[in-house]
Amino acid sequence: MVDANQLRQWGTKVIDIEKQALDNLYQYIDSSEFAQACQLILQCTGKVIVMGMGKSGHIGNKISATLASTGTPAFFVHPGEASHGDLGVLSENDIVLAISNSGESSEILTLMPVIKRMGLPMISVTGKPDSNMAKLAQLHLCIEVPEEACPLGLAPTSSTTATLVMGDALAVALLQARGFTQDDFALSHPGGSLGRKLLLKVSDVMHKGNELPSVQDDICITEALYEISKKGLGMTAVVDCNNTLVGIFTDGDLRRVIDAEVNLRTTPIAEVMTKGCVTITDNVLAAEALKVMDTKSINGLIVINDKQQPVGALNMLDMVKAGVI
Repeated sequence: MVDANQLRQWGTKVIDIEKQALDNLYQYIDSSEFAQACQLILQCTGKVIVMGMGKSGHIGNKISATLASTGTPAFFVHPGEASHGDLGVLSENDIVLAISNSGESSEILTLMPVIKRMGLPMISVTGKPDSNMAKLAQLHLCIEVPEEACPLGLAPTSSTTATLVMGDALAVALLQARGFTQDDFALSHPGGSLGRKLLLKVSDVMHKGNELPSVQDDICITEALYEISKKGLGMTAVVDCNNTLVGIFTDGDLRRVIDAEVNLRTTPIAEVMTKGCVTITDNVLAAEALKVMDTKSINGLIVINDKQQPVGALNMLDMVKAGVI
């Protein structure tokens, strides 16, 4: 068995080396090329076509995904496949973002005459400013690192970390330059938890129509309990003769009236309901409704319209089912 302390030391050394690589990256972000690359992409009316082989390709895939999800249309193209037809994805309005630590990726260099012939701008991301890719590109973003974290100096480690961070720096700078908002982000993430939190409204998750628990304020507590049990939300809205919300009665209220030995068959619900209850409207984000429940330490909300009439109800379980929590 290898000594545990030795394993921790090796792991810590990797982090130290990669931290140094990121510190080294500041000088390249501060260069004029970074700002020029951002401006070039902002002016692009097509897509950012990201290319990279091997580990650079894996990082390129992530960079293209980050760009696409933050307002910059992007697509990853494998350079090897590009030579066999996939280069057809390029259009006259695109920009190529080519990644190679050595700057000598033969698969990418093979494509450069075609890219040049199409008149497409190319931004190269390499660790070698004097490499062929750096020289042939319109702009060069340097990601040179002092050393790889691999003790053999062979496995891409520090260099791939630096490349990933450079890609994130581009994406986030572009996001802010475009004024990209939470709503914009949600539109590109409709299927994930982030999208649900940013897109789902109260109207999408609330119980309405026959599922809405509601009773008149002149009935007795026992009758109100029938409605609560039937609708299964642990609460009921209480309304007057005009269907205006006047209060709410919950499982918690029931425990309190039982402790007070109130007669459930003869006491009107209006005498024991919670008046001035917390409400919400149906056009509010479900995440905001969750925040209200957390802040007020309650498990449910009555949804009202502009006439103060109940139109829906929801509880914490609804939030869980909808994936908001």
